[in-house]
Amino acid sequence: MLSSSSSSSSAAALVLTCSSRAPLPRAPRHAAARISSVNGARAGAALLGSAAWRRGWAQICRDSSLQGPPGADAAAGEQEKENTEGRIGGRGGGSISDWTTSVLLFGIWAGLMYYVLQLAPNQTPYRDTYFLQKLCNLKGDDGFRMNEVLVSLWYIMGLWPLMYSMLLLPTGRSSKSNIPVWPFLVLSCIGGAYVLIPYFVLWKPPPPPIDEDEIGQWPLKFLESKLTAGVTFVVGIGLIIYAAKAGGEDWREFIRYFRESKFIHATCLDFCLLSAFSPFWVYNDITARRWKNGSWLLPVALIPFVGPSLYLLLRPSLSSLLGATGPSDDESQKQQLRS
Repeated sequence: MLSSSSSSSSAAALVLTCSSRAPLPRAPRHAAARISSVNGARAGAALLGSAAWRRGWAQICRDSSLQGPPGADAAAGEQEKENTEGRIGGRGGGSISDWTTSVLLFGIWAGLMYYVLQLAPNQTPYRDTYFLQKLCNLKGDDGFRMNEVLVSLWYIMGLWPLMYSMLLLPTGRSSKSNIPVWPFLVLSCIGGAYVLIPYFVLWKPPPPPIDEDEIGQWPLKFLESKLTAGVTFVVGIGLIIYAAKAGGEDWREFIRYFRESKFIHATCLDFCLLSAFSPFWVYNDITARRWKNGSWLLPVALIPFVGPSLYLLLRPSLSSLLGATGPSDDESQKQQLRS
């Protein structure tokens, strides 16, 4: 679940980014086996130091403790305890903060569902059914021209579940909860943010460590592919340009649909929610991958769809990060110990 490092700032904004220190995926097995118990303490301390640049950010997420590599002993744990006790609330206040943020997010979700189901305009239910059939290609060419803005919105909503899958797998998974993320991602193809927000409430970082074997398997191999990210970015840009080039009459017609149709009203709200939450998950992914040079993409991620899709195209791969924690790091740790 999303939570705050301070119980007094959890209601600030949903789009505030996270300073949680998510773990780097563990090193390959052959490298981890070479790390001794003495090196483990040094490695854990080094990992804690590398996350210091992320402190001070306003946050609405749970404080995710940084997990050291396999073999890290109690010394690293003591240092982590000292670091966390220095923050507002420390570990002792985490349960209250987590509970507060969970209630806040659940209340927002419940309010949204009530609005969509009970208060949203619903003046054209039969027309909504017809539009759905046309957009799903269940009706042939009957001479009716679909609104270009609506068509663009419909297809770009189909790209959001793929984008969130690329952001949440693997760095949005939870190692402290038995709630898997994949059912929510699958159902988001139909329910969008209305299905994903309950997972955000239940999310408990940090993500579990992964190894090279998992990266080479489905679905991570597909979701980590630059080809997948590139196609998503190009198709999304094309759909946005298609909507932007629509004439003024199409936009006026779309606004009228928004005021009359529950289907279009709920879809637009869904798009806004997915756009609002995406910068948070972009930042979570940046911190998990320890990509310090990627901080400039955080303001870009505020641009709906374009920003997060550009980040997915430019982010470092998990395999390269695992290679960076291999034998060379082990040797450098040994040299530091000798000095």
